[in-house]
This record gives sequence, C-alpha cells and structure tokens, in this order.
Amino acid sequence: MASADLRDELTCPICTDIYTDPVTLTCGHNYCQDCITRTWDNQEEGDYSCPECRKKYRVRIPCTYCIASLCEEHLKIHSKSAEHVLTEPTTSPENRKCSVHKKVLEYYCCEDTACICVSCSLAGEHRGHQVETLNEASEKKKEKLRNIRQKLTSQREEAEKSIQNLEELRRQVQGKAAGVTERVTALIRDIRKQLEALEKQVLSEISRQEEQVSLRVEDLIRQLEIKKEELSRKMGDIEELCDMTDPVTVLQGRESDRDDYCDTEEDTERREIKVHDALDLDAGLISVTLHSGLRRPETPERFQYYDQVLSSRSFSSGRHYWKVEGSESGWWRVGMTYPSIKRGGKQSGIGNNNKSWSLQKSYNKLYYMLHDSNKIQFPHFFSCCRLGIFLDYEAGRLSFYELCDPIRHLHTFTAAFTEPLHAGFWVYGDNCWVRI
Repeated sequence: MASADLRDELTCPICTDIYTDPVTLTCGHNYCQDCITRTWDNQEEGDYSCPECRKKYRVRIPCTYCIASLCEEHLKIHSKSAEHVLTEPTTSPENRKCSVHKKVLEYYCCEDTACICVSCSLAGEHRGHQVETLNEASEKKKEKLRNIRQKLTSQREEAEKSIQNLEELRRQVQGKAAGVTERVTALIRDIRKQLEALEKQVLSEISRQEEQVSLRVEDLIRQLEIKKEELSRKMGDIEELCDMTDPVTVLQGRESDRDDYCDTEEDTERREIKVHDALDLDAGLISVTLHSGLRRPETPERFQYYDQVLSSRSFSSGRHYWKVEGSESGWWRVGMTYPSIKRGGKQSGIGNNNKSWSLQKSYNKLYYMLHDSNKIQFPHFFSCCRLGIFLDYEAGRLSFYELCDPIRHLHTFTAAFTEPLHAGFWVYGDNCWVRI
C-alpha cells in the first residue's frame, strides 16, 4: 500500500510515468519538464496555466544556464546568480543547446556563420576558426541590420515620395479626364443637335422633292392622257377610212402617215440642228459631217474657230435623252452648252469653257470628259463609238453612257444650270462625222 502511494507521488500527471527532470510550479504541482513545456507550448502566449489547479502564469522566461522557462516566482532566485543570464522567452530552450555536445551555445563561428559551444571551439569541427562571443557577434549583426534599416528607410522614403508624386499625377489625370469628358460630352451633344437639325432639313427636302416630282409626274400623266385621247381619235379616223369601201372617199380622206401622227421628240430635235460653217447635215438632219472644201457665209451665230454646230432648240426644263454615234476616224465632241458661248477663239470649243460640257474622242481612240478646259481621261478603250446622253435639267445632271453590252456609265457632270442648254457637236478631220 505504501509502495503504491509512493509511486503516485512520483508519477507525472501529464504523461502518467515516473518524473523525468521534474519541476515544481509555484502552485505546488509537479510535472516533467518536457511535459509542462509541451503543454505550455500549445497554450497562447501570456495565458499559461497549471494543468491541475488552472492557476494562471503570465510569462515564461528562460534561464540560459538551466535551459528552462521560468515564471515570476522563480525569477527571484535566478536573478541572484551571475551564472544565470536571463533572456527573452524563446520557442524552445533546446534551441540554445549544442546539438553535438548538448552544452549551452556561447560563441559564434565567423567562418561557418554558426552558433557553437565551448567544446566545438576547442576540440570540435570549428577548432581554429575565428570565433566571437554571442553578444559581440549579435552587436555586429545588429549594426549591419541598422545600416540595412537605414538604407531601407531611405528607400521607403523614396517610395513614399514616389507614391505622393503618383497620387498627384493621378489627381491631375483625373482632373484632365474630367475636363475632356465634359468637352466631349458637350461636343457630342452639339453634334447630336446638328444631326437632328440636318435630319429635319433632309427629310423636309425629301418631302419637297417628292411633292415636286409628284406634281411633275401628275402633269406628265395629264399630258399623256391628252396624247392618248388624241391618238385614239386618230386611230378611230384611220379605222373609219379602212372600213370604207368607196376608193374615192378613202383617197380624199385626211392623210395619216408617220409625218402626221408619229413624229417623236427625238425626230423634232434632229430637225432643229443648224448648220455652221464647214459642216454638212444629211437630208434627214441627223448626221453632221466635216467637208474641208465646204464653206458657208459667216453669220453672228456661226463658230469661226472650230467646226461646231448647235441645236436650234434649247432645253430649260425636264429630262431628255439622245443616242449618238461617232466615226472611227478623226476627232469629235458631243455635249451641251449655253447659247452665250463665245463664237470665236479657242475658248469657243464645247468643253473649253465654263459654259459647256462635252465628251471628246481623239485620233488615238482615247476618250476625255471636258469642262472649263479640264480633262478627265478614261483609263480604258471604248468597245464602240455609240453613246447615250441624258440631261436632267432640274437636277443639274448631264450623264454620258457607252452603249455597249451591258451599258456602261462613263461620267456625270453636275451643275446648277442658269441658262437654256443646246446640244453641241464638234468634228475635226476629213470624213469625220457624228450621227444622232
């Protein structure tokens, strides 16, 4: 019984084995040094307690001689001994022992940069190396660290200054961005207003042109209806004549050939071309030919410098279309001109002034568009010499087409016509001709 009580007195409450390096806390409870150390290692710093009575201990302070962490009560005893040097608490007292000789670390090997004990310095692997006490080595390292800290402090100050500069730059950028944003917003707002105004203006112009064209179309429809009625009347007359059986009555009836009933606008325009100077028109008034020996009396309307001819009919409204064919040889021009064009000098040629527009075919079969002496040359050869000319007076458009297969648009002049327009023809070279 006594033996069992003694065993209980020598048993560690933590590991339940016989004490190994027993220690006694101020509360009177005993533990193995390793057991209580591991227990307190698992507790929060400054909140240590006895596993049995739960008495609180604020801190453990290690003794470099005992290699033990102490509470306040034990500090009083250790402070009285010069051999017991107290240091700040460490994670583990074993870190202050030499792993080879199990002695307290007292020196620092400068060559191997390692903490060593006396035995390592005198007889161990660090024998003969330059060594210093831990305090000396520590102070030297602290000095180096202070120098490093000073450099780091300077770098930090530079970083702070850079941060301040960048923050100032950011403020400036934000200010500029706000100003640009405001200006762009105002600009877009103004553009939007202008676009809205332009939209209204364009839509209004479309409506106006639609109304204008509609009125013109209605007028044309009325004219065509009248023409249709007239044609129906003529057809009725013809049918009456055809149904008659009396030859005398048929022969004495009104003529109804093409000259009476089928004269077209193009035929009328062909007949209204006047002959000028050395030009000769055929009997049908649809062909212009240059004859070097032909000379006509000079009149104010005749051209003196160029062999040109204009239509006597003018066009001051509406849309008109001609088909024109030119000779393979010589030079020729076709186009439109104001009647106020000069009759003499180089500026009198159609296309050589600001009062006429023309297409020119030259000897080398190159074609040009001419207006006010400005030339636009076509990069390709024409497959034929047949052209279509379309005039839209109100729209201010004069278009030229090559009548090949398929029809190819060549060029369109645009202008605000201020005078009536006449068709113009210019030829140069023997047997050069232009035919409508």
